[in-house]
Amino acid sequence: MHFRKDINGLRAIAVIAVVLFHFNASWMTGGFAGVDVFFVISGFLMTGIIFRGIEKENFSILKFYVARANRIIPALAVLCLVLLVFGWFYLTLSSYKTLGIHAASSLGFLSNFIYWSESGYFDVESHQKWLLHTWSLSIEWQFYIIYPIVLVSMRKFMSIKVMKATVLLGTILGFIFCIIATYKWPNAAYYLLHTRAWEMMIGGVAYLYPIALKEERKKLLERFGLALIIGSYFLISKDSPWPGYLAIFPVLGSFFIIQAQRNDSFITSNAIFQKLGTWSYSIYLWHWPIVVIFYFLNIKLEVVGILLSVALGLISYLIIELKRIKLYPVAIVLLFTPFGLVTYNDVRDFDKAESLDIELEDFRYGYSNPDCNFRAYDPITKIQMEKTTIPKSCYTAKKASILLHGDSYSQHLYYGLEKNLNSKFDILQVSAFSCRLEPVNPTLGCEASNDFFDREIANINPNVLILTTRTDIERVNWSNYLSKLTSIDKVLILGPSPENHFMYTKYGLGYEVTNWEYMQDTDTYMFDKISALIDIYPNVIYVSLKDLLCRNGKSSCLSEVEGTSIYVDKGHFSRAGSIEVIRLLKEIIIEEPII
Repeated sequence: MHFRKDINGLRAIAVIAVVLFHFNASWMTGGFAGVDVFFVISGFLMTGIIFRGIEKENFSILKFYVARANRIIPALAVLCLVLLVFGWFYLTLSSYKTLGIHAASSLGFLSNFIYWSESGYFDVESHQKWLLHTWSLSIEWQFYIIYPIVLVSMRKFMSIKVMKATVLLGTILGFIFCIIATYKWPNAAYYLLHTRAWEMMIGGVAYLYPIALKEERKKLLERFGLALIIGSYFLISKDSPWPGYLAIFPVLGSFFIIQAQRNDSFITSNAIFQKLGTWSYSIYLWHWPIVVIFYFLNIKLEVVGILLSVALGLISYLIIELKRIKLYPVAIVLLFTPFGLVTYNDVRDFDKAESLDIELEDFRYGYSNPDCNFRAYDPITKIQMEKTTIPKSCYTAKKASILLHGDSYSQHLYYGLEKNLNSKFDILQVSAFSCRLEPVNPTLGCEASNDFFDREIANINPNVLILTTRTDIERVNWSNYLSKLTSIDKVLILGPSPENHFMYTKYGLGYEVTNWEYMQDTDTYMFDKISALIDIYPNVIYVSLKDLLCRNGKSSCLSEVEGTSIYVDKGHFSRAGSIEVIRLLKEIIIEEPII
């Protein structure tokens, strides 16, 4: 098959969208759909290779696998190796181990399963995963493994004509299933092959059923396809159910551009798009780690990051892709290097950082009282669990009680309350990590936690209620919310806690506070809001953690207590931090002086 400039230009259209979205989602809210464009292109090219081989009766599945591996693995392996070397010096123990797992799963093309089990693609934690973007490569590889086997098997008892019709029918059924699955199992639908295969198969349909058109109609079809893609980039957002029915727009747009077969189009064949399309795979590989680094360092120079992504993509293309480095033996060495580094990592000594990493694991799986968490991690499998009920001990008091409600930013206060006030109060908890107070998040755990709280708060009737979540506390209808809490002696609403950089490097970048503007704006909003409601709800107190922990601006926020970090990650308090914060809050909670 001759070189298709239009397809190469389409690659550029895809990678530009993904890169812009990742560096600043407000620039192109649906830019993540560029991945779906890549899927269509991949399906078109792979179907062509397989069917041409089948029709000539010389197709080899093994040669197909080797060719794909030679194309994909070397550049990916180099990226993993570079990140593992970088992480050796600048990541903490648990972060480095996580990177090792992610590198291994990326090179084994199973990373989509790993990320599916961990959290959603658009979560804040996504910026802590250096290889998150490799989920799409894993899906493509899984498709490459299964697709030729299915087609070769079909050929044994089907004619080529029937095979083509079967691919078309499978594409339609796959799209219908994708719509259903996106609503029933949204995370799985995003990450797994069974809801993405139809996107690659429709690329196959474009190869199997080419459309012959006159030049003017080709132009119209190309422009219509481009309009569908660009429209999806700007009209779809991360809040849209994805892939679902909306994925038909970028997918069908890609299908139309391929069908138009305009190899001389200025839109796809211009010199810039041809270069970017040629470098697109390497640009895609390198851009996300740069996004993560910029996020950790709080660098807002998105244009610099984009240019750096293109530069590294070009270097990767020239040194690795263009040289056509073969899978054996170079990529084999690179493939096994991560496993050696991760194994060796087990004997490294990280001193303070290691102890804090262990404590972070304890926080996630232990000292925040996970029995009372409607959404929790299983301590063995470390897979997210969602519950519909919690034990009575979580909300039944034998003496005066303090109740925590909110997300993990309320849970990290549990240890400090237990250590400071357990002799006088029962410490109760009804919480769900990653869940706002309201509006209710569309997940089982969030609904269960908030519904339970609304239903049972009168029966729990704590003496003190502490409410806080990491984000969106400014979106709560506080007047309505507080009207249900008038029987409680004291309701403490905590503002956002300062977030810092400490845990992201072995040697430390100091304790520079991030998200200061958001915290300051939210803090001001909440103070004004609660102050206006005090006359109506005199039992309510707003506590600014910014004022509590930061005396003279963000450069002098409390970060250590007697040489021990008060944080276990960017924002959650360590045991020492939890104890210290509750010590500082003690006078407000029980009206006793701080000692």
